[in-house]
Amino acid sequence: MTLAQRLRERLGAPAGPLLIGDLNGEAPMPDTGWRQAAVLIAVTDRTEPGVLLTQRTGDLRTHAGQVAFPGGSIDPTDDGATGAALREAWEEIALPPERAEVVATLDRYHTVTGFEVTPVLAVVPPDLPLIAAPLEVDAIFEVPLAFLLDAANHGRGSRWFEGHERHYYELLFAERRIWGATAAMIVNLAQRLTWP
Repeated sequence: MTLAQRLRERLGAPAGPLLIGDLNGEAPMPDTGWRQAAVLIAVTDRTEPGVLLTQRTGDLRTHAGQVAFPGGSIDPTDDGATGAALREAWEEIALPPERAEVVATLDRYHTVTGFEVTPVLAVVPPDLPLIAAPLEVDAIFEVPLAFLLDAANHGRGSRWFEGHERHYYELLFAERRIWGATAAMIVNLAQRLTWP
């Protein structure tokens, strides 16, 4: 059985409540409506699978220096969330779209910055020659899937945002801090995916 087949087989109904916003609750929909976005949760096809993540550059207008999945806004020319996630992964880390086997689109998540984000789960070959887009990505790294899905690694944190204390999940992996929307989407995946 391929890794993609194993992932499809083990995706199911959520074991607990899913997050649609941070731990304060769902973000209010902007007056102009949610801006549609997608991210790629790229699982590497290894004996012990990993997940590709990026460290964003420190001088970006939004989310500078944060850990994120490759992704961004859904453009009118994209083939929906899947097309956008694959295009963004190509632009940000040079992951060839044809090397990603899409497994599923997952639960949408609303950010406090006005995005409705659709995660796209896919399997990619290990050790692809990925290249960080220098204006967007400082580093590309891989975290074991088992680590991300282990509830023992799902800590909680808080910070002030626009006059309110926001509470969120965070995961600490080596020197990396994975928090906010990225951590929430990981927690949601852990609710749906039984692994190993």
